[in-house]
Amino acid sequence: MNDQPQISRPDSSNFTEAPTFAEPGVPHIHTLNVPGMQALYVKEVRRFFKVQLQTIWAPAITTLLFLVIFTVALGGAGRTVIGVPFADFIAPGLIMMAMLQNSFANSSFSLLVGKIQGTIVDYLMPPLAVGELIIALVGAAITRSLLVGLALWLAMLLWPGVHVMPNHLWAVVVFGVLGASMMGFLGLITSIWAEKFDHAAAVTNFVVTPLALLSGTFYSVDKLAPWFQAIAHGNPVYYAIMGFRYGFIGTVDSTISNPLLTAATVLIAMNVALGLLTYRLLASGWKLKA
Repeated sequence: MNDQPQISRPDSSNFTEAPTFAEPGVPHIHTLNVPGMQALYVKEVRRFFKVQLQTIWAPAITTLLFLVIFTVALGGAGRTVIGVPFADFIAPGLIMMAMLQNSFANSSFSLLVGKIQGTIVDYLMPPLAVGELIIALVGAAITRSLLVGLALWLAMLLWPGVHVMPNHLWAVVVFGVLGASMMGFLGLITSIWAEKFDHAAAVTNFVVTPLALLSGTFYSVDKLAPWFQAIAHGNPVYYAIMGFRYGFIGTVDSTISNPLLTAATVLIAMNVALGLLTYRLLASGWKLKA
């Protein structure tokens, strides 16, 4: 006689019917897919945070060396720029320059590495709309830029002779986020267009770096010749650095009327234009789908 407990088996008539699935191409998520965006955002943040020595601390140290070199070479004898010490003038610009470059670097790597390694399907197959994909990728780029900026700010707080306590915190936040998101969109467009790392490096070397170096980071734009001022005013990075610097020193190096309003308007317009272009490129699947 079998003394093992008997497992009752329900009658087959009690089984519930198999769940019905939607037709292919019919979405079940009719609202914003917050869990999906959060998962992709966390994945991108973890990706650059695993190599934080290269993605956060190395850029911060390199930019800090710029501060040391320029203050030692040009900041002596009590030199001032637009009424503030040279070190205080150059420090916010260096922070913003590092933030912009790292925002671009992060977003330009995301889709490009997927195309090169053949894992681009991991970005395209999940139930994420184009806008949700953009929000997650650009959000991760902004996060990296803010971490680099925070690391630089903390280091400059301890650096002798440099004062980087914000006078207008709203300007620091607004222009920091607007500038980082602008370069995040540009980096995402680059990752869609590029087919190898050399293409992304070319955009970095011939577009991003010149825009950053010719944006008034190391000098006052209002002291330039009129034709050079016109070139600077056509550079959107100048407005990001000018507004960000205002948040620290409370003044601007600009001859245009309503400089802060103009800077915010230019950056918002650039973000909208680049965001729409990014959306169109991703929605069309250009260079992403076979």
